[in-house]
Formats: sequence, C-alpha cells, structure tokens
Amino acid sequence: MQKQKSESRVAVYYELTKPKIWYLLVFTAFGAALTASNIYDIEISPATWLLVLFSVAAGSAAANTLTNYHDRDIDAIMERTKGRPLPSKRIYPAVKARNFGLALAGISLVLAFGISFTTTLEQGAWATAFIAFGLVNNILIYSYALKRNSRTNIILGGLCGGSPPMIGWVAVSMSDLWTMGLAMAGLVFIWIPMHIWALTLHFKDDYNKVNVPMLTAVQSEKTSARVIAGSTAVMVLFSIAPFFITTESGDAMVGSIYLWTAIASGALMIALSTWVIVKPMEKASWTLFKFSSPYLAVLFIALMVDSAL
Repeated sequence: MQKQKSESRVAVYYELTKPKIWYLLVFTAFGAALTASNIYDIEISPATWLLVLFSVAAGSAAANTLTNYHDRDIDAIMERTKGRPLPSKRIYPAVKARNFGLALAGISLVLAFGISFTTTLEQGAWATAFIAFGLVNNILIYSYALKRNSRTNIILGGLCGGSPPMIGWVAVSMSDLWTMGLAMAGLVFIWIPMHIWALTLHFKDDYNKVNVPMLTAVQSEKTSARVIAGSTAVMVLFSIAPFFITTESGDAMVGSIYLWTAIASGALMIALSTWVIVKPMEKASWTLFKFSSPYLAVLFIALMVDSAL
C-alpha cells in the first residue's frame, strides 16, 4: 500500500513538470549535439550525453514547475488547467512544488557545469550560462513579468526555447556556435509563438476568463488567424536558413535532404495556417497546434540525418 502511495506521488510530481514540453526540448538539445558531432566528426562521450540531456530535462522541468507554482491561482479557474496538481491540491501545500522546482533548477545548473569536466571549462561555462538564461527568461521574464501584462508576452518570453539547442551544440564544439548553433536555437524560438498562439486561440475563453492577454485571445479571431499565419510564414522561411550556412572552412553544414524536408513540412504548416484564416475556428487552430510539435521534431530529425550523410 505504501509503495502504491509512493508511486502515485512520484507520478503527480512528474506531471507537475509538464513532460510533454520538456521531452521536445530535450530532443532539440539531442538533435543539436548529434548534428554538431556529425559535422565536426567529434565523438560525444557517454558522460557528456548524460550531462547534456539531464541538465536540459531538469532545467526545463524546473521552469515548468515554477511557472505552474506562479500560475496556480489562474490555473484553478481555467477549464483546461484546473485539474493540474496544484489547483487540484494533489500537491499541497503549494510551497512543496516551489521547493521541488528550485531543487530541479539547482540540479540543472550543476549538471550543465559538469560538462566542464568531460569537455572544456569554456564549454561547461557556456552550457551553464544557457541553462541560467533559460530559467530566468521563462520564469521571471515570461511568467512573472510579461504573461499577465503584455499581449506580446510569448515573443520575449520565448527566447528560453533556444537554450536547449545551444547547450547541445556547445557541449560538442564552440565552432560555429553563433551561426549554425544559433540557427538551430532560432528554429525553436520562432516556432514558439505560432505554437502558443494556436493553442490560445483554441482556448481563448479560458484566457479571457482570467484576464491573461495572450495576443490571440484578446484580438478578434480574424486578426488572430492572420497573426498565426504570418508567424507561420516567418517560421517556415527561417527554417530554410541552415541550408545556407557553411562551416569556417566553407563546407555546407547540411544539404538537400534537410532543405526538401523543411520545404515539404513547411508547406503543410502554411496550408494549416491558411485553414485557420479561412475558418478561424477551434478545430482549425487545434489541428495546427497538434501538428506544430511534430513539425519541429521533423526539422531536427532532418538536420541529424542530413549532417550524418
């Protein structure tokens, strides 16, 4: 009986971290590291792999936990979120969640700095800096400062999404960090607004109920649909950028496999966003939202495959 209770408690805290979110972010870190490894023919040690993946997982889980702690008041009102561990009081008192999130944040920083011992001090320091930036941007900038005050909250608040690919890249090499590494981070950063705006258009009544001014919740459906379509077009255009980036020696980073994957998957996303314009209704925005995560994963898979070949 005690074992069942313990397993249940673990499951509740696991749910608190929003694993569907950090799974994808960990995958982008994995994708960036493997792409860099393929391009520079650098073998990644098992210890480095563990430090990269677990630091990103712990950091992302920490950010999600602490934003859940901050949003517990509005989560209790919104239909979509009232069943979460804090508003449903499956974790009580709420300070337990805060302490859990802070512990995860500390663990993520320690693990990131541990990369110093499997690579170089410079690489470990940069990985730690990217984890710290992601935590500050997501928790303090987005959740505490912008989410309830600005309709463009997710733009500046989404910068943290670029941290995992930067950590994955820097754990392998410092070369081309601010070109290809940054481009991979940019794929996630530019993807985030479209992903979130499609979600908030679908649940706009929930957001309006708690006075959270997400852009696609406070604007008309027609304007929101155009904003989503515009951000999707920018995202698809940017997704082509890695094809034009070369190494310091002038060699192409990726080739036609990535290019045509980006074009084909981008065409699908543009078609779905056009559907949102034509019929800005719940089904269209929800379909776009559901396709957005696989789309990002496909881009990173294409980067890994193309760089390997």
